[in-house]
Amino acid sequence: MNRFAWANAKTISEAAAAASATVANAMTAAPESTDRSEISVVKAGGVDLLDLLKEGLLAPAKIINLKEVPGLDAIAEEEDGDLRIGPMATLASLAAHPALQQRYPALAGAMSTSASPQIRNVATLGGNLLQRPRCWYFRSHAYRCLRKGGGHCFAISGENQYHAIFNNMACAIVHPSTAATALVALGATVELTSAAAATRRLLLEDFFVPSDRDLQRENDLKPQEILTAIRLPKLPPSVRMAHVKQGEKDSFDWPLADVAVTLDLNTDGTCKRAAIILGAAAPVPHRAKTAEAALTGKRIDESTAAQAARAALDGATPLAKNAYKLPLFETLIRRAILQAVAQR
Repeated sequence: MNRFAWANAKTISEAAAAASATVANAMTAAPESTDRSEISVVKAGGVDLLDLLKEGLLAPAKIINLKEVPGLDAIAEEEDGDLRIGPMATLASLAAHPALQQRYPALAGAMSTSASPQIRNVATLGGNLLQRPRCWYFRSHAYRCLRKGGGHCFAISGENQYHAIFNNMACAIVHPSTAATALVALGATVELTSAAAATRRLLLEDFFVPSDRDLQRENDLKPQEILTAIRLPKLPPSVRMAHVKQGEKDSFDWPLADVAVTLDLNTDGTCKRAAIILGAAAPVPHRAKTAEAALTGKRIDESTAAQAARAALDGATPLAKNAYKLPLFETLIRRAILQAVAQR
């Protein structure tokens, strides 16, 4: 690990001004064209950042700590009924928060089973959403893959059993955030603030950058800009939700597949609107639009749930070693739909 300077930011503007590069920018900058002394990145919980430093994939001159910026860990209801979550709120605090447990149980449940208890007490929601991919080729210093500025995705013809089954022709990573799966299904938005105090707000789903738009970053964060809030919309009582996931083991494991479902039901039990989001399936959280359409206007039962689950896999392009994800996702989607309908 290289030596670096450390600074504790006291305000949002100070933190944004000091962030000369995003982590993605810093990792793809050509060494011969970049003065390392000019590269500084921000740290939230630091779980992923520390991994990148230890693995020799990131070598900034300075790290800007966000922990002392007031209010970034707050969880509060806004006047319009939306819930505003600061990016420094830990996964553990989200899992235990009464408002999330009552209003957004799918998100609270997803957070309660993410990683290990030790990591949940350190890892932040902002860091979770902005973490880099966990592909072993990306994480290995020996492979200069497309996402690190190289010319080849080694996973497509290599060890790809944990990789994408959608939108995987150029780069086969899966998005690493379980929180993102649930948040996209809930219609979350993000707030991004620049050093000049200018604020951008956009849907979290639009914040993520698919591989066909950019092969070297997963989100639209810009240099000298930080994530300052995640907002969850106030949902009507007619909305039901569920999140399910499956890993190789039941403790602190990356999911092989995870699914978040929200259903807005009419008084007669028919589905007015559906959101079905697949995690660990594509380079960004994958919206199963065909499955959503299969539920809309119908009363949901075992048959319609099974039909939607099959439809969700339309367009899948599994690789040589991950076709097992198809029946796995089909089962999880069906279960999530039925769990959401049964929610009271």
